[in-house]
Amino acid sequence: MNSLIPLLVVAPLAGAALLLLGGRALDRFGHWLATGLAALSFGFGLVLFSGMLGREAEHRAVTTHLFSWIPVNGFQADVAFRLDQLSMTFVLLITGVGTLIHLYSVGYMAHDERRRRFFAYLNLFLAAMLLLVVADNYLLLYFGWEGVGLASYLLIGFWQHKPSAATAAKKAFLVNRVGDLGLSIAIMLMFAEFGSFAFGSVLGSDGTAGAVAQASEGKLTAIGLMLLLAACGKSAQVPLQSWLGDAMEGPTPVSALIHAATMVTAGVYLITRSAAVFDLAPDAQTAVVVVGAVTLLFGAVVGCAKDDIKKALAGSTMSQIGYMVLAAGLGPIGYAFAIMHLVTHGFFKAGLFLGAGSVMHGMNDEVNMRHYGGLRKYMPVTFVTFGLGYLAIIGFPGLSGFFSKDKIIEAAFAKGGTEGWILGMCALVGAAVTAFYMTRVMVLTFFGEKRWQSDAHGNTPHPHESPRTMTIPMVLLAVGSVFAGGLFAFNDSFLKWLEPVTGHEEGNSPLAPLTVTLLTTGCMLAGVGLAYLMYGRSPVPVVPPVGSPLTRAARRDLLQDDFNHAVLVRPGSALTATLVFFDSRGLDGVVNGLAAAIGGLSGRLRRVQTGFVRSYALSMFGGTLVLVAMTLLMRSV
Repeated sequence: MNSLIPLLVVAPLAGAALLLLGGRALDRFGHWLATGLAALSFGFGLVLFSGMLGREAEHRAVTTHLFSWIPVNGFQADVAFRLDQLSMTFVLLITGVGTLIHLYSVGYMAHDERRRRFFAYLNLFLAAMLLLVVADNYLLLYFGWEGVGLASYLLIGFWQHKPSAATAAKKAFLVNRVGDLGLSIAIMLMFAEFGSFAFGSVLGSDGTAGAVAQASEGKLTAIGLMLLLAACGKSAQVPLQSWLGDAMEGPTPVSALIHAATMVTAGVYLITRSAAVFDLAPDAQTAVVVVGAVTLLFGAVVGCAKDDIKKALAGSTMSQIGYMVLAAGLGPIGYAFAIMHLVTHGFFKAGLFLGAGSVMHGMNDEVNMRHYGGLRKYMPVTFVTFGLGYLAIIGFPGLSGFFSKDKIIEAAFAKGGTEGWILGMCALVGAAVTAFYMTRVMVLTFFGEKRWQSDAHGNTPHPHESPRTMTIPMVLLAVGSVFAGGLFAFNDSFLKWLEPVTGHEEGNSPLAPLTVTLLTTGCMLAGVGLAYLMYGRSPVPVVPPVGSPLTRAARRDLLQDDFNHAVLVRPGSALTATLVFFDSRGLDGVVNGLAAAIGGLSGRLRRVQTGFVRSYALSMFGGTLVLVAMTLLMRSV
């Protein structure tokens, strides 16, 4: 059965290769081929999951070695796969949600001339993400990490005829390169310190301690901070979050794929997988907590001010990933809760993005929510499925987000001391703001009076429900949004499932679980009520009001691009110009000047070589006189 593990990656990778190299002959059915291979990978995952359940918890992790990638003396890198409870969770989520997004794309991209290429990129993305989570060592993980970056660049900029899409793809690629630099440095530090990249050797396995147990805290802190930098890039956490909103320029299925269960969760996976490093590096662990807390509030505030439905959901993704990073930074108290929220988020956020795409499909690709209104009457399936995702993300009692988010807030308070109170209050405020901006999205889109307007070409929207290829995935994701959290809540089954990999400790929370639940529910209701008072009781203006300074700043992503331009772009451009000047006028000037001097001197010396015998005889006579004169002078001295 272990032979199926490589096929998880090979199936979608083969699909990408066939679609990219097969030519136009595959245009008719290439999209179904890609969808079928994604589903096949999901089927392999289910078979492996069934086999894993049949073994004792301590024997569930398996490793499959394919071949030695770089067999050099003292430097061994293998292509090997490790499937344990953590990677198995990601495999099922990536392939399951990924298959539904493939199916949705069949309808969404039906009229795109380059659909075959789009599905090839989807398969490539899936293969890279699966490689990332099943890799047995950091070097192979890095290979998948870079593959995800490449595929996301191709997908975000798929409609490259739009300058905004091309710019967004380039921005995502460049910002992620900063994070990738952190991962590469972390891997080099690991090899220098431990002499290995393998998870088992570095982190430990099967109850045995890894090499990290013998390392100094300073070196582990450096490795942990570099891993955090990498996670910030892929998971769009402060300070590398600026690419996420612009990534909405890609087709909506891309937004769902990137923002739900794949790319943005890679950073959470990296931190959780490297738990042994962070547990022994408290300063790096504190940095993880701070980044998560800041980002969950940052993304929530940005989401409150966006009129573009996809960008509002992008701010939401940033915030929800912040919750996961916060939980992962809490250590053994929160690792499992971070993954629990990651799974529930995969269902409701994918459903929300696909619902947004369905709305756009029926509204001539309009994204401005101020031009929606009253769509529940025209798009009932989209309304119900989107509504269930909305209830899940705000933490409505009984739905998936209620269970996972409550656990994170409870774990934050359980951190103890002043730090625990600060983190817990940040998480509670985030819950209130989440309810506010998601209620705003819901009200502006589906309630109130219609506010439709003709576009620049005079076309008036005629809202209608999407085809079944789009609604069926939305329905299935809505089912997951309702029931996924409940499955995790009973008997702590999910905690027990992950405990052999992540470990788990009970914290000493100053608040009882029921108190946390009541506080969280109260914050959620306050956010819903405030949003309804602001947007549900009076007509919504089509042209947004000027707003407060905070609102204006949030519309511009809290000035993140202005900050990056002032702090990074301008100094970087100035430094580049200086280096270019020094290179062209300095280094090149020295080299070119030396060459010119030698050339001029050789030209003058060449004139002496006339070819006349009398000139050479005169030169010899003159040289003889100089030698005689020097000899006489030396004797006299």
